[in-house]
Amino acid sequence: MDEMAIDITRLLVRGLKGRLPTGVDRVSLEHVRYFRSRASAMVRFAGRWLMLPEGESRRLFDELLDPGQNFKWTVRWLLVKVYVLGSQPKRGMVLLNTGHSGLEHPSYAENVRRFGLRPVYFLHDLIPLTHPEYCRDGEAMKHRQRMAGMLSGGCGIIANSNATRLSLEHYAQSTGDTVPLCVVAPLAPACLPVPARNRPMIEHYFVVLGTIEPRKNHLLLLQVWRQLIEELGLAAPRLVIIGQRGWECEQVVDLLDRCEVLRGVVLEKNRCSDAEMATWLFHAQALLFPSFIEGYGMPLVEALQMGVPVLASDLPVFREIAGDIPEYLHPIDGVGWRRLILEYAKCDGAARRAQCVRLCGFLSPTWEQHFVVVETLLAQVSERHLL
Repeated sequence: MDEMAIDITRLLVRGLKGRLPTGVDRVSLEHVRYFRSRASAMVRFAGRWLMLPEGESRRLFDELLDPGQNFKWTVRWLLVKVYVLGSQPKRGMVLLNTGHSGLEHPSYAENVRRFGLRPVYFLHDLIPLTHPEYCRDGEAMKHRQRMAGMLSGGCGIIANSNATRLSLEHYAQSTGDTVPLCVVAPLAPACLPVPARNRPMIEHYFVVLGTIEPRKNHLLLLQVWRQLIEELGLAAPRLVIIGQRGWECEQVVDLLDRCEVLRGVVLEKNRCSDAEMATWLFHAQALLFPSFIEGYGMPLVEALQMGVPVLASDLPVFREIAGDIPEYLHPIDGVGWRRLILEYAKCDGAARRAQCVRLCGFLSPTWEQHFVVVETLLAQVSERHLL
């Protein structure tokens, strides 16, 4: 295969800020892990595109995969060192960008052309364009620029689902663009630690995983839980919200911070280690996933792989991943969510038992399968370049 560079700028910036990995970051880290021994690290730093030599790339990759106590010092020292030496990308290299990072700036596409690179992009979703109401103000414009760079200059695109690829094709049709080589490579669940044997709480509880943001629909669950508490008191099941607070979620934050009714019954875990998360998920009555829209849905895969039932919004991508195993509901069907939550709160409930039987047929995607697809795309990109 031709020489490859991985743009790890997003991972470094978030790591230096002490941010916990998002779903996008976890995908990027898996690509770093897989290509570690044969790719160079590329970083956009202080207005320049820097290519790290082999030894420094390995060291930087290792720091990202297993951050040590000196992570920030090591990263800064390596970047300053390469900045002084002035190493730049080599013409003809394959550039892998797995986090949408930097593509909102027209200069990204300009530098790709200037250095003669062959970019392969990972497309997580088109949500800022198809559902801008769930995103930060201005995000639609940024994502439009990202898509312009992918479609006009990309040599290949990796989509995480058929739903994402279809969304891409519809968008390209609306803009008159041609879709580059595009493959679908489903994502494997995170390699989580073995859950603790003991339950984290005695009471029956449900888990919702993900950043608190409008499209995740936490507000519906909090409204349902307020009703449950008013009707059942302390006999109501618990709700455990695992995820960092995001943007434009003031109503959810207000309820979490100021609603006395929810206090003690709804628990928020905004800095949860992988080991803690695995334990909370494993012992839950079910994972709740009421999103309005998703590009993939990693928590769903993680739950099903663990044998944990799922109550989810009826989204095409969820059915693509999990078939008929979960219980599906409309994301604003509060009555339906309440009914199933009460049913699944009972360990011997018929609906929960039936889903546990269906769970036996779930086959989780693997990273090995994912990278077979990615390798095929990279080979096609290289072959086209030779032609």
